[in-house]
Amino acid sequence: MFFLKQLPTKAMVDKYSGIYCPEYAEKVTNQLKMMREASILVRQLDTYFASHNMSQLKFLILMVIDRELDRDWLYAVEISERLDVSKPVLSRAIKTLTEKGYLSTHKDSKDGRAVVLTLTQSGKSTLTTLLPDYFKILTNHSGEEQ
Repeated sequence: MFFLKQLPTKAMVDKYSGIYCPEYAEKVTNQLKMMREASILVRQLDTYFASHNMSQLKFLILMVIDRELDRDWLYAVEISERLDVSKPVLSRAIKTLTEKGYLSTHKDSKDGRAVVLTLTQSGKSTLTTLLPDYFKILTNHSGEEQ
C-alpha cells in the first residue's frame, strides 16, 4: 500500500509538474492528498481488524456474502470478482474463515463441482460485532494518524 508520510511542498509539485504536466499541478497535489488519506484510513482499518483477529480481506468476504439480497450464499469466483482478489489469496482467506467457523461450505446441488459459501451464525455474529466501529472509523476518519 502506498504511504507518503510527508506530502511534497507546492514548490516540489510545481517543479515536477512543470516538467511533466504543467497544467495539472493542483490536480497532482489533490491526488497525492487523496492517496495519503486513503493510506491512513487503510492503516486505521488494518489496526482495527487486527485487534479482532481479522483482516480487511476476511471482513470483506463476510460482507459481500452478507449483503446479497436474493440469497445467503456466493461462489468463490463471485467473491473474487467482487473484491478483485486473486484466487490463491482468496482460497487461503476462505480456508481460514472456514476453519474459524465463520463460513460453511457445501457442494452446489445443481453443479457438484461448485462450492457454495455461506455465513455461519458465528460469521454473522462477528459482522454484527465489527460493523459499528467499522462505520465509526469510516465516518470519523480525519486523515490524521492515530
